[in-house]
Amino acid sequence: MPFKIVRNDITKMNTEAIVNTANDHATVGTGCDSAVYKAAGYDELLAYRTEKVGFVPEGKAFITPGFRLPAKYIIHAVSPLYMGGNEGEEDKLRSCYRESLRLAEENGVKSIAFPLISTGGFGYPKEEGMRIAVDEIHAFLLNHEMEIYLVVFDDKATSLGGKLYPNLEEYIDRNYVEDICGEEYGDGYFELAEAADSSATELLSNERLLERRHRRSGEVRRREQADFGVGSAPIPAGSAKNAVKLSTLGSIFKKDKKKTETQLEKCMIAPAMAEDSDFLDFEGEHESRLEERMRHMSDTFSKYLMYLIQDKKMENAEVYKRAIVDKKIFSKIKNNADYHPQKLTALCLCVGAKLNLDESKDLLARAGYALSPCNKTDIIFSYFIENEIYDMIELDIQLEEHGLPCIIS
Repeated sequence: MPFKIVRNDITKMNTEAIVNTANDHATVGTGCDSAVYKAAGYDELLAYRTEKVGFVPEGKAFITPGFRLPAKYIIHAVSPLYMGGNEGEEDKLRSCYRESLRLAEENGVKSIAFPLISTGGFGYPKEEGMRIAVDEIHAFLLNHEMEIYLVVFDDKATSLGGKLYPNLEEYIDRNYVEDICGEEYGDGYFELAEAADSSATELLSNERLLERRHRRSGEVRRREQADFGVGSAPIPAGSAKNAVKLSTLGSIFKKDKKKTETQLEKCMIAPAMAEDSDFLDFEGEHESRLEERMRHMSDTFSKYLMYLIQDKKMENAEVYKRAIVDKKIFSKIKNNADYHPQKLTALCLCVGAKLNLDESKDLLARAGYALSPCNKTDIIFSYFIENEIYDMIELDIQLEEHGLPCIIS
């Protein structure tokens, strides 16, 4: 693979060249710049820069020996300071990548490692910085041969995944049902996994599978009731309306168990009282929003995504940049109500729009997709969404670390 995103300390990358984020004058900055100088030999590198290079404007790059680094060369990209995005920062940042790659090619470099230029102390937004990096690297590789790495975390963050997601492995183990699916669908199941989204109905026609799913559904309901302190008590007869309200309460008061138990107890024991008073607050606060959602029941993927973005008071650019989805693809989705995105694009947009798990499932279903317990990529997306970790770069690294195809690279 000529391009790969990795988590590592860039000063320890075993490539012919590494790229450093440099200042325009011969001064040493913080972050990547400081780390590179220290690892290469602070005094030697600074003296070389001062005596042989001097001032270099933003967007340009220069090359020095690697000194004590494993890399033969250091290519210093003079990084633009982010001033809000209206001072030509994007052009300068793109130039940093182009100039660095030009210097690498001129010096016969076959492998190079980049940091995410300007996204540290220079203040460039990380998602947009990633988009620009990927754009420029891909454009270069269309006509050139070079092994390129994008190093997105320094050595202090190499254990970040374990600290941020100590329960990810447990989450995957708990949700991933590979053995069960293999047993139920036979050895050929995993070859059909990619097609499962569009043929779920046919796969579910297996009578034994349906029976097992039915038993599991009952078990899930019993567990949910136990979680809310209800035990296995039945919902009062003739109270379909109460059943709906009970389900709604379980969602709304999920984070406040004591309040949930109180409301559920009133609903179970005294439905008449609940009819008169207990749900007045709910109706006043949520009825209009519920009606609004009901009006969007038949929306296509495109229409519902636009509605959710507007409902969350987000900007379109904010969403597709966070999702690291190409602007042209997003425009197609926006302008074509019947546009059918690929599943990975739809998943990334769930992250970009900061949807919760229920909203994500709803949006995916409108494109004919589902979050499958037989697909580890789906499980990892589910974990990030469920835990409100809306960071595509970190998600991509977790895919890589679990041996799954990356999205960005």
